[in-house]
Amino acid sequence: REMGSFRLIELLGSGGMGEVWRAEHRMLARPAAIKLIRAKNQGASYRELIRRFEREARATATLRSPHTVQIYDFGTTDDGTFYYVMELLEGYDLETLVTQSGALPPERAIHLLRQACRSLAEAHQGGFIHRDIKPANIYSCRYGDEFDFVKVLDFGLVTSGGTLDRRQSTLTSVGTIAGTPGYMAPEMAAGNREVDWRADLYALGCVAYWLVTGKPVFENESSVETLIDHARTSPVPPSQRAPQPIPPDLDEIILACLQKDPMNRPQSADEIAESLGRVYLANPWTRGRARRWWLANPPSRQLPAEPAHAQATPIPETETKVLAPSR
Repeated sequence: REMGSFRLIELLGSGGMGEVWRAEHRMLARPAAIKLIRAKNQGASYRELIRRFEREARATATLRSPHTVQIYDFGTTDDGTFYYVMELLEGYDLETLVTQSGALPPERAIHLLRQACRSLAEAHQGGFIHRDIKPANIYSCRYGDEFDFVKVLDFGLVTSGGTLDRRQSTLTSVGTIAGTPGYMAPEMAAGNREVDWRADLYALGCVAYWLVTGKPVFENESSVETLIDHARTSPVPPSQRAPQPIPPDLDEIILACLQKDPMNRPQSADEIAESLGRVYLANPWTRGRARRWWLANPPSRQLPAEPAHAQATPIPETETKVLAPSR
């Protein structure tokens, strides 16, 4: 089947409301990943969904950071299927990387996090908030002759402007807010109307915690319990849960990102990147080390961006409103 100038080749993944296919350009034989969004009932809710994904495609396409996934094309087929075409990535998302390989050495975690900061810095400067930063949405790739090259994916919950427009907060369905509980900032868990870019910085702190410990910040049986912990409970320092020594400065940076009050966190992705760059490392993560790791651990296949909303968990607003951070 053809989508614009591209031809579908192989189904790579599915979940939620979407599918991702490996595709090739008809004339250039250029590999790509195509995300398809389908719905049986193409009523008002589906039209709103399509408008949302159009916003995602347009927003992502305006970003020029090499660490943000590239969008090549998008459109709607005759049968109402929305699609957009993005670059096909060869590598591991950070969820899979840590699950398969264990907690990363601090120097490698810093190398990956600084690149993610560059993607977020540009997005935030343009007025965009990702709102679903998590390990599954950050890829470490073999990219040309670069190894451990980071791409941030799935700006599927993106909003524009300095703060969240309440009309856009019901991103999954009426009466819910969307996100991933293990990486949701306290102000999002509380249903706060004033969610801004600093929610992404909190989530990046959660990602950093996962990278160096191999564990989420809070481990609970239910999403609501996890949200309550993010809103009210101080995290255990990563240095106390990591299987290897963590530089004190890195410990402090991660805990700073995880502050409940956005004003007490770093105030920009650039600030985090600069702080990470000042951490003393006895054995830095070099290009040679990265190359050796990738040659010893080649990905089994090219991996696509997962369909947006496939893992994002809808949380009823009636539950989130009781989770205001304790003062």
